[in-house]
Parts: sequence; C-alpha cells; structure tokens
Amino acid sequence: MTDFIDFHTVRDLKFDTDKLQNALKEVLKIKKYDTAGGISNFGAICLNQIPGQPESTKGNNARGVYWTKPDHTGKESSRDIMIDEKAYTEFVKDFEHTYFKEVYDKLSKKFKLGRVRILLKEPRSTLSWHRDPEPRLHIPIITNPGCIMVIENIAKHLPADGSVYITNNLKYHNAFNGGEENRVHLVACLTDYKFN
Repeated sequence: MTDFIDFHTVRDLKFDTDKLQNALKEVLKIKKYDTAGGISNFGAICLNQIPGQPESTKGNNARGVYWTKPDHTGKESSRDIMIDEKAYTEFVKDFEHTYFKEVYDKLSKKFKLGRVRILLKEPRSTLSWHRDPEPRLHIPIITNPGCIMVIENIAKHLPADGSVYITNNLKYHNAFNGGEENRVHLVACLTDYKFN
C-alpha cells in the first residue's frame, strides 16, 4: 500500500495472518462481540483492560467517545463516553494463550497503546461519519475488496496480509464493508502517535 498523509504503513512490523485468524477463532469460542448496549453494526472484543477491572471492557467502554455531524446542519455532536486510554495496561487473562498476546507484546514495545480491540464490521454495513480522540493502529484479520476506509476524501482498502497500518482518526472518516463476509480488524488506540 502506498502511504498517504492519513494512512501510514508500519514498515518494520508484520504478523502471521493464519495465526491471527486462528487466534480470532479461539477468542470467539470464549467471548462474543460486545455491541455496546445493542448498537447496530457495532461489535468489539477488548483484548486489554484497566488492571483488575474486567467491566472496563464492556458496554460503552467497548466503544468510547467520538464526534459526528449527524444531520444537514453540519453541527458537530459528541457521542458516548470519554475513555482513559492510558489506563488500559493489562492484557485480558482469558486470551493470554492466543497469538494476540504475542502481537500485543510486540506492539507495546513500539507504541504507547490504549485499548486494543477486535472490531467487527458486518457485511453491507458502515460506520457513521465521525472523528475519534486519537489515531488508530489497524491489523486487518479478515477482509474483502469491498471493505474500504475513508478519511476525509481519500478511500483505501487495507489488505489482510499481516501488515500494520496507522490511520488518522482525528480527521472525519468512516469504514464500510460492501462485501458479503465479516470484516475484522485488530484496532489499537495510540495515545502518543503524531501525524506529520
């Protein structure tokens, strides 16, 4: 993937796609996707938590604050709750036997991470047009050619080839899955990453 101003490829980091997909299967045997209180077209599984607080992975904590322009006025509105990303420092014990623990450890050596989640985008669904409080790191696990992320007016497909991408979620963006199978990414909040 060619780098664009709001899409960066981490050149010196790559993971095994088969191991990522097998780890996903293992996690899904233990936990279902959290819909943050029944929000349609949203599914998340938190891989890390606030130490000793398993409730920090559930409900609104699985989603977190974002800003959107919900109607024709273009006026910005906030949604959901603020999350203390820096407090998420403990990997969830139930998932320590999976490849995700190795991925988490490698990412933690290179980046200051907030929540690390497995995010589901079901077939023929989209996110709202929104912006987040921080950049995000993406490792696609399952995708298809109809899965596109749009940041402002640039649209990119992120292939599931083990690559690691950083996206500028501080700008307005969305992601959609125009295919007929689930899109699943490992997504980490980056607490100190700066875009040039």
